[in-house]
Parts: sequence; C-alpha cells; structure tokens
Amino acid sequence: MAFKRKKKIGRPKITRRRSNMVNTDYMGSDVYYHSLNPRLTWHVKGADRSPWPKTVIGRRSSVGIMILIVLILCVCWWLIAGCLFYVRSDFVKHEDKKKNGFKKMNFKVCEESFQDKRSYIQDKRREDWNDLPMIYFSTSTYPWADQMPKLLKLGYTLQHVPRLHWMVTDFNPTCNEYLSALLHKFHIPFTYLSNRLPDVFYNAKFEPQGFEDKEAGIKWLRSRNITTGILYFGNDDNTYDLKLFQEIRSTSLVSMFPVVLTNQNGISGPLVREGKIVGFLTPREDGRRWPVDMAGYALNLSYMPKYLNAGNMPDYEEEDYLLRCLPLNMDIIEPKGNNCTEILAWHTRVRRHRDSFLIRFDYEYLDNRSNLGSLFKSLYQMGIVELSDHERKQIMVGQNGEPIPLSYLLA
Repeated sequence: MAFKRKKKIGRPKITRRRSNMVNTDYMGSDVYYHSLNPRLTWHVKGADRSPWPKTVIGRRSSVGIMILIVLILCVCWWLIAGCLFYVRSDFVKHEDKKKNGFKKMNFKVCEESFQDKRSYIQDKRREDWNDLPMIYFSTSTYPWADQMPKLLKLGYTLQHVPRLHWMVTDFNPTCNEYLSALLHKFHIPFTYLSNRLPDVFYNAKFEPQGFEDKEAGIKWLRSRNITTGILYFGNDDNTYDLKLFQEIRSTSLVSMFPVVLTNQNGISGPLVREGKIVGFLTPREDGRRWPVDMAGYALNLSYMPKYLNAGNMPDYEEEDYLLRCLPLNMDIIEPKGNNCTEILAWHTRVRRHRDSFLIRFDYEYLDNRSNLGSLFKSLYQMGIVELSDHERKQIMVGQNGEPIPLSYLLA
C-alpha cells in the first residue's frame, strides 16, 4: 500500500505572478499586500529581506564602508568649502592674531602737526573758518604697492577741506620718512601713527581690513583728551565729494549717508521715508544691528565720551561695533545728503568684474516714496546698475538685525 504524505499546514508557496483578484479570506495580510503587485514574489522561507548582513564579519565590513564614505564626504565638503568661502579666511586670521596677542596694540606717534599752514581754503582765508567744528578724519594704510598714489589722491582732496585733522595709521612696524614727508606736503594738520603688530601678522602676508586702525585712532584721541569735533573713518581707496564734509560737520549725534560700489547691491546706506531712517540696504544676512559701511556714518565725539574711556575694542572685526557701543536708535540718526538721495562717497577700489551690478528692483518703487527711487535712477544713468523687476536676487533691508524684503517697507 502506497504511503500517503501528510500535507503541511501553513501558507502556500507563491512562485508565480499573481493577479490583483485574490481571495482575501484565504490569505493573510502579508500575502494580500504582496499579491497586489503582480511583479513581486514571496517565499515563506525567504520572508526576511533585510539588506543588513547576517554574519558578524559582514556587519563589520558594512560599518567600515559606511565610515569610509562619511570621511570621504567630509573631506570633499572641506575642500569645496575652502574654495567657495575663501573670503572668510581673513576673519579666521583675525582670530589667530588675537590669540597670539594681536589685540595688544603697540602703536606710536611718529609725527604730529596741529598747525594749519594753508593760507586760503575754498577762496577764503584760513581764519574765516575758525568757528567750524573740527573733523578728525581717520585713515588706515598699509605698505602695499599703491599706498602712496592712494594717499596722494586723498591728500589733495582733504587739502580743500577747512578745519580738518588727518589721522593716518600705518601698519608698517617702523615710521616711514617718505610717508611723513608726503603728509607735510599738504600743509594740513595731521597725526602719523605707526601701529606695530605681532611678527606673525607680517610673516603671514596678512592684509589688514581697516578695523585695526580704529582702536589706535581712538586711543590717540583719548590721550589728547579730545572730546569735541566730528569723527569719520575714511579709507585711502575711497573717493569723496567735498559736499560730504559740509554735511557731516553739522552732525549732532550720529549721521549716515549712502556709499556706492560697496557690495552686490552696488550701494550701501539707509532707507529713508519721510525724512526718517527706517532700515538699511544690505545684502548680508548676518544679523548685524547696524549693517552700514564704515565710510557711511560720522560721529560727534561729545556723544561718545564713555566709549573713549572704555579702553580696548573687543570684537572689532564687526564694522558696527562702535555704533553698538552707543545708546543709538534709528529715531536719532540724521540722514545726510538731501535725505540720503545724493551720492557723496565712493568705494573706488579695483573690482574684479567691471560689469554693471544686476539688481532686482520693482519699477513701481522708483518713485518718491523713499530715497531709493532717486538713488537707483542715478546709478542706472551712471551705468553702475542694471535694473530688473523679475530677475536676480531681491533687495533686502536690514531692520533691527533682521533682513526683510524691500516690498514689506514700501508696499
């Protein structure tokens, strides 16, 4: 008699494609799910389809491969970030210099001259200007190839400004006789400071960014007990309209005005509506409280006596540190240059790309609801910017440290 094999109790073995018409009463939930896709096959013994290896050696190999992939990605990101964000290296060098005593300013006064030897200034005798407040024009310079031509151009501009004292901070470790002779050439009062920095500064071929001169200049003002007059920071590679000095001389607390050719917007400065500053043009999103260029504001020294006596300047890499030290708000800032509609300061350093700035600016805002309409019309006529109402990056306005679209303020 033939032996009859007993049937095994369990789910049937599925080895062929199934149609979507299945008997759900017969099949379990797992079988029903796989039966909905006719391309799937499923076996009872091979139900565990996890990609994780079953053996210890296989698992260790997988972990090693994953760690190697992560390391390769980190190295690639480090290389890409080093190329894309190379401009941030200057700030890293600033941190290195501070750790090596960079904050210990070791400046000395090379030469001073408080005598104004000009006989006539703007068709008037020198004595006719004695009632005007003094402007202390602070400039940092570095012994690079075009140092003397820049100072020569700037000196002949300042020669036409009455009641001005030029503070020149040179990052040369020793006093330069040729620079001293150049300053005497303009017959205006000046102070020549040599700011000795640590040797690592010069060995690394580090180019100062203009922040380092401010502490030396303010310390000199404090040592001379000068608490009246107007303080202005002017770079040696900038170009200035003579009207700028007439405007800032009447600064009672803090005054601001636009500076052209500074960033990707082509201009940096306040946003003015109805004679009051309500924000600042800025391409940055770094949360600065006062996102303005150093050449875009002037201070009355009588407004900052506490700061002059405060000692060193920590965190002076940030350009708005001086303004953050003051009890300042937008209600007391004075917009100069016909409510910031005139261009009086130019950042005329050499640009890599000489093409016009491409700006997204809605045409409906080219009216008189703010100072930006007049400014961007002038920049367009000069060929500095190309305007579009639908292309390029939108203009942002800094307000209370937060960047917001321009349309929110002008709508």
